[in-house]
Amino acid sequence: MSSNSMTRRGLLAGGAAVAAATPLATCAHAATPAPSGASQEGARMHSVELTVNGRDVHLQIDPRTSLLDALREHLHLTGTKKGCDHGQCGACTVIVEGRRINSCLTLAVMHDGDKVTTIEGLGTPEALHPMQKAFIVHDGYQCGYCTPGQICSAVAVLDEIEAGIPSHATADLDKVAMDDAELRERMSGNICRCAAYSNIIAAMKDVAGEAKA
Repeated sequence: MSSNSMTRRGLLAGGAAVAAATPLATCAHAATPAPSGASQEGARMHSVELTVNGRDVHLQIDPRTSLLDALREHLHLTGTKKGCDHGQCGACTVIVEGRRINSCLTLAVMHDGDKVTTIEGLGTPEALHPMQKAFIVHDGYQCGYCTPGQICSAVAVLDEIEAGIPSHATADLDKVAMDDAELRERMSGNICRCAAYSNIIAAMKDVAGEAKA
């Protein structure tokens, strides 16, 4: 038999090569970019008006922009940190309409017309918020990365207790106690990798005591 003759081995090898190449061709076809005339609905910008730290701001943003990215990238308020970007660490906590939220888990367009307070709006180096002072006194900041979220959350927690809003740790729904268990439960969503938890609780109790005095 000549070298050019078809053999069973050659036929099988050729068939396998064709079968292996077919999925690649299909994937390449699927990855072909959409024509330039395709719909650009996802890129359409939306107008959002916010009151941030007492200042009215007007933004033109992609509707998919999180509140966190609107604050950091559009308003350059970088005190609010992007940690996990999944709502698990609390570093992005800000106060919206008097309530603390994870700004990475909500879209800016959902808060059109809302009042937002970030760490920059609580106090300044010349006029610190009582909670900021307490964090310094009790060494509650450590490396400082989670501190803006911790402080915003701590301020809101004291307001929640003052308003009588219960938590999972509340024993008496008619009277919310200002104790360690209550504070730890409410602050459990704010992670401190430096483990300054006891210092943070001490700072919160310090501010709560001053508020009652």
